[in-house]
Amino acid sequence: MDIKTKIDFLIERVQKQNPTADVEKIRAAYECANAAHEGQKRKNGDPYIIHPVSVAEIIVEMGLDTDSICAGLLHDCMEDTDFQYAQIEEKFGTSVAELVDGVTRLGRLHYSKEQEQMEDLRKMLIAMAKDIRVILIKLADRLHNMRTIQFMTEEKQRSKALETMEIYAPIAHRLGMQRVKWELEDLSLQRLDPVGYQEIVDGLERQRPEHEEMLERIKKTVGKKLNDSGIKNSISGRVKHIYSIYRKMYAQNKSVDEIYDICAVRVIVESVADCYNVLGYVHDLYKPIPGRFKDYISTPKPNGYRSLHTTVIGRSGVPFEVQIRTKEMHEMAEYGVAAHWKYKQGVEKSDNEETYAWIRQLLESQQDTEAEDFIKAIKVDLFSDEVFVFTPKGDVVNLPAGSTPIDFAYGIHSAVGNRMVGCKINGRIQPIDSVLQNGDIVEVLTSKETHGPKRDWLNIIKSSEARNKIKQWFKRECREENIEQGREDLNRELRSNLLYSHFMESPEIQENVLKKFGYPSLEELYAAIGYHGVTVTKVINKVKDEVIRARKRENVRQPLTERVKHTHSESGVIVEDIGGNCKVKFARCCTPVPGDDIVGYITRGYGISVHRKDCVNVKNSNPDDRDRWVKVSWDENHIEVKGRFSTALQITTNDRMGVMNDVLQTLANNHINIRDFNGKTLSEGYGIINIVIDVTGLAQLDALTKRLRSLRGVVNVVRQTA
Repeated sequence: MDIKTKIDFLIERVQKQNPTADVEKIRAAYECANAAHEGQKRKNGDPYIIHPVSVAEIIVEMGLDTDSICAGLLHDCMEDTDFQYAQIEEKFGTSVAELVDGVTRLGRLHYSKEQEQMEDLRKMLIAMAKDIRVILIKLADRLHNMRTIQFMTEEKQRSKALETMEIYAPIAHRLGMQRVKWELEDLSLQRLDPVGYQEIVDGLERQRPEHEEMLERIKKTVGKKLNDSGIKNSISGRVKHIYSIYRKMYAQNKSVDEIYDICAVRVIVESVADCYNVLGYVHDLYKPIPGRFKDYISTPKPNGYRSLHTTVIGRSGVPFEVQIRTKEMHEMAEYGVAAHWKYKQGVEKSDNEETYAWIRQLLESQQDTEAEDFIKAIKVDLFSDEVFVFTPKGDVVNLPAGSTPIDFAYGIHSAVGNRMVGCKINGRIQPIDSVLQNGDIVEVLTSKETHGPKRDWLNIIKSSEARNKIKQWFKRECREENIEQGREDLNRELRSNLLYSHFMESPEIQENVLKKFGYPSLEELYAAIGYHGVTVTKVINKVKDEVIRARKRENVRQPLTERVKHTHSESGVIVEDIGGNCKVKFARCCTPVPGDDIVGYITRGYGISVHRKDCVNVKNSNPDDRDRWVKVSWDENHIEVKGRFSTALQITTNDRMGVMNDVLQTLANNHINIRDFNGKTLSEGYGIINIVIDVTGLAQLDALTKRLRSLRGVVNVVRQTA
């Protein structure tokens, strides 16, 4: 289809969907974009205008308004052409100009290191809070780019796919846009694990005749029952999308042929009452599986999703899912927040504010959060599954999966959390660290006085809202206690890392560390560590960096003969604070490799023995030998000379014929040298394979471990220790 036909078809579709739409404005936006992008080509050689028109088609499919369609057509003009904000505003109005500007800003985001990623996500959330259509247009842009990603370099494909899987697909999920989410996930998986993706596609193709026959039989049976009962209905059947099957295969360690619950039937009816009536008829026809019924009509998801879900056993013994909903619920399930425009052009401000209050709350709760904590909190609050619980009055509270009654209390109000002394779950007193389940009725027991939270609650809670409120309480109420606790924690870690004198005796190092974290004095740093505003590990890492810089500066100033000497060895390890030459060996109990945290032990007969810090022989060492433990580190130059390091793995497998051959083939494919290999079968139907291999370091070992774990029949892979 040529571009002229494509835009005519788009406008015709807009008119059918919304007769009041300003199609002349849309055509003018196309003409403007076409002129602006004249001469530009996409990577596949097509005229660039194909991309904005395709984005506009997706926006029309979502059912968005005229301004959104125009912004979709113009979304790359400010970034890739000479067009400016003022020109778009003059031709198409402020609304379109702001949408294009918002999408342009999102286009400049980079999926990079934590500090930059944090700022990028903040900008994205702010844009969403200001006008939700910005992110909807951006999702349409990303969806079309993923559909045509094959024309990028392989490295760029993987980078974009990872970004889509970790950022854009979860946002689509949080906005309730299941159709967009599923397609983004499948397209990303195809680039991130092409072998696994193709395995599922081939498996589904083999089973297609069976699935089609089964779905037709179910549709016919259920349809006849509903028609006989006088319930108007529309029934469709489908196979679940590829990424959801992939996740099941990974979680259950099964092949695609061993996954049975992959068919789903959707019944669309006219009213809520009909939904529940259909549920009864389905349970009459097929045996329901206990625990697999979910009522999202009476308890909608936070993204507005409403439907009844039940999993039943078919006549052939194969389970399948049935979803029951009204047409309006179906539109909301497919397009999420975009479905509002299906029924009214735009959302009133009051509705908009209430619908997207979670975005503002998320932004407000993260104002003083460090980059790493912000990223973790985003993934919990925005991207995780939810659990729905009830107050004693029947109000619904949604929390991240895995939440506790403490999260629930702070979700109600910070004052409730600060006065919490216990809880009841479903009428019974339970520990406050109990994990809440869907449907639990939670009652918080409080005291009249505010005792405040306990410090160990920070290790129990799941939601970032509770975490930030607890930190704020400690910051406000317990300053002296925080300073003392922070001083104790920092001094202990400084001593264990042999950094105490470096930090305490160097005003320059202290000043640089304080500047890094933005604290005016050492006392403020202690207080921040005490109330968990900054982790002591981060402070120690910064101190290490400053000590290394100071040593380098000192070495430059000193004559070569006066410089501090570290003991090097061909093993690739530096032994600090020991003069002269000494031998170094790697402990066989834990077989350390470059990348591991290591420590050295002065042996009585053979120099320094290097162990991993998590080695059981380190943890269980004799306290009387503490002076024999020395600080060691990896020497990058000598690591390159050494090349490879031996380490041991233990692989637990199902007793499956050919699994040992698969392991050997994987090692060969990854060019891994095998020093020792043996296996045995256990009586419980499992097998054990012990191998000693050579690797270049922890990165290669981790990558190999992931590949081995993905093999069919492999249950687990662990590094061996004494």
